[in-house]
Amino acid sequence: MASSDEPRVLLPQLKLDELLEELQARIDAARGTRDRVHSLLEAVLSVGRELDLEQALHSIVEAAAALVDAGYAALGVIGPDGRTLSAFHTVGVSDEKIAEIGPYPQGHGILGELIRHPEPLRLSKISEHPESYGFPPGHPPMRSFLGVPIRVREQVFGNLYLTEKRGGVQFDEEDESVLSTLAVAAGVAIDNARLYEDSRLRERWLLANAEITHRLMPGSERSEALDLIAERARDITGSALAEVAMPGADSAALTVEIAVGEGAEAHRGLVLPPHEGLMGLAYSTAAPVTSGDITRDERINAEPPRFRGLGPAVAVPIGTGEGGARGVVLLVREAGRPAFTDKETELLQGFAAQAAIAMELAERRQDAQQLALLEDRDRIARDLHDLAIQRLFATGMTLQSAGRFIEHPKAAERVLRAVDDLDETIKIIRSTIFGLRVREGGAGSGLRARAVRVAGEAAPVLGFAPGVRMEGLIDTDVPQPIADHVVAVLSEALTNVARHARAHAVEVGLRADGGEVVLRVADDGVGIAPGGRRSGLRNMAERAEQLGGRMELGTGEKGGTVLVWTVPLPEGP
Repeated sequence: MASSDEPRVLLPQLKLDELLEELQARIDAARGTRDRVHSLLEAVLSVGRELDLEQALHSIVEAAAALVDAGYAALGVIGPDGRTLSAFHTVGVSDEKIAEIGPYPQGHGILGELIRHPEPLRLSKISEHPESYGFPPGHPPMRSFLGVPIRVREQVFGNLYLTEKRGGVQFDEEDESVLSTLAVAAGVAIDNARLYEDSRLRERWLLANAEITHRLMPGSERSEALDLIAERARDITGSALAEVAMPGADSAALTVEIAVGEGAEAHRGLVLPPHEGLMGLAYSTAAPVTSGDITRDERINAEPPRFRGLGPAVAVPIGTGEGGARGVVLLVREAGRPAFTDKETELLQGFAAQAAIAMELAERRQDAQQLALLEDRDRIARDLHDLAIQRLFATGMTLQSAGRFIEHPKAAERVLRAVDDLDETIKIIRSTIFGLRVREGGAGSGLRARAVRVAGEAAPVLGFAPGVRMEGLIDTDVPQPIADHVVAVLSEALTNVARHARAHAVEVGLRADGGEVVLRVADDGVGIAPGGRRSGLRNMAERAEQLGGRMELGTGEKGGTVLVWTVPLPEGP
C-alpha cells in the first residue's frame, strides 16, 4: 500500500521545486533590473553634475564601462571634418600600455564605421566584421564590441566604444538599451558643459577687453596695450606663441611689434609683406585666416624655420572698419594640439574688434591732447617771436651802436662779440619757433618732425623709447632729398638695434651746422657680431657715399655700437 502511494507524493514535490526555482530566477532578474536601473540613474546624475567638459567626458566613459561591465571603454570625439576623431578618452588601459601602443586611433575600421553610420553597433567578434583593420602591436586583445553614438542637439558629438564584457559573455540587447540611455544623458551633460565653458570663456574675453581699455584710457603707450593684447589672447586660447603686427605709415609692410611665448625672439621686429602669409592675408582681407599646421603651410615662408615644434594657428585682424584693419594678431599652438574652432575664432575676432575700438578712443584722446599742446606751442612761438626776438634784436642794435663810442680796443671787441652771440641766439630761437610750429602734413613733413616720428615708431619694437637730441637749423638747412636719406638711415639703424643689439638704451643725435648734417645712433648692446650679415650697414654707407659723405662705426665708452653718418650740405644762395 505504501509503495503505491509514493509517486503521488513525489510528483507534486518536483513541480513545486521547479516553480520555486522559476520564481527565484524572476525575483533575481527583477532585483538585477532594479539594481541596474538604480546604477543607470546614478550614472546619469553623476555625468550631469560635471561642468568641466574634459572631466564630464571622462565621467561618461567610466559610467559606461561600469553599467555594461566592460573591460575597456572609450569615447571618441568627432573632429570638425566629420570623418576623423579629434580626441580619444579611454578607461581600462594603463598609461604605460597607451604609450606602448602609440598614437590614438583616427577613426578607421570599426570606429570609422560608427562615424559613417551613427547607429548602435553590437558585435560578438570584432575581427569578423568586414571593416575590421586589426589592432596595432602591443594592443590588448578585444573580441566583443558595443558602440553607440552620442548626439548633442541632433548633431553627432562622438561615439562610446565598449569591448570585452567581463565573464566572457556577449553584450546583449539590455546592454545596448542601457548604453543608449546613458548616451542621451551624456549628450545633455556635454551640452551643459559646453554652454558653461562658453560663458566662462566669454567672461574672460570681456575682462581682458576691460583691462585693455582701462590701460589705454589714462594715456599708456600703445606698446603696453599691444603687449597686453598678445598676453591675454595667448593665455585664454592656450597658445604657445602670440604676435601682434602693425602696419607702417604707408601700409607697405607689417612689422611684428610684439611677440610673446615660445621662440618670440625670432619673430620680434620682423617686417612682413601685407598680402602674404597668414598675417598678411588676415590684414589685407580683414578676415580671420587659419592653418592646421603652420610648419607645413605653403603660405608660410619655410626659411628661416621660426615655427619649429608648433602646429595649429589663426591670424585675426585688429578692427575691420572703413579704414581697414589696424593690425593683426597671430596665435599658434603647440604641435598636436587641437586646431582653432570657429567658435574660438569668433570670440577672438570679437576681442580684437573691441581692442581696436579701445585703441581708436585712446588715439582720439591723444589727438585732443596733442592739439592742446600744439595750440600752447603756437602761443609760446608767438611770444618768443613778438617779445624775446624783438628785444634781443634791439639790444644787439644798441650794443652795436654803442661800440662806436668805445675807445678801448678790448672793450670794443667784447661788445662786438656780445653782438655776435645775440645774433646766434636769435637764430637758435627762430629754429625753436619753427620746431614749435610743426604740423602734420604741412611743416610736419620737415626733418625734425620726421625723425621724431621714426624714433617713436621704433619704440614698440625696441621695447623702450630712444633718446633724441637735435641741434641747429635742421628743417631749414637740410634740403628735402638729403632729409629723405637721413630718415631712411635712421629707420634702418634703429631696426638693426632692435633685431641684433639686445640693447637697453639708444641715443639718437641729429645736428645741422650749415656745412654738414650729422646723424649719430649709439646703443649699449652687444655690438656687431663678426661675420654677420652687413646688407643694412652697406646700404647706409652707400647712401652717404652717393651724397659725398661717409659713415663710421665704432664702439661706445661703455660698449655697444656707435654709428655716425655724415653728409655735406649744399651752400646757401
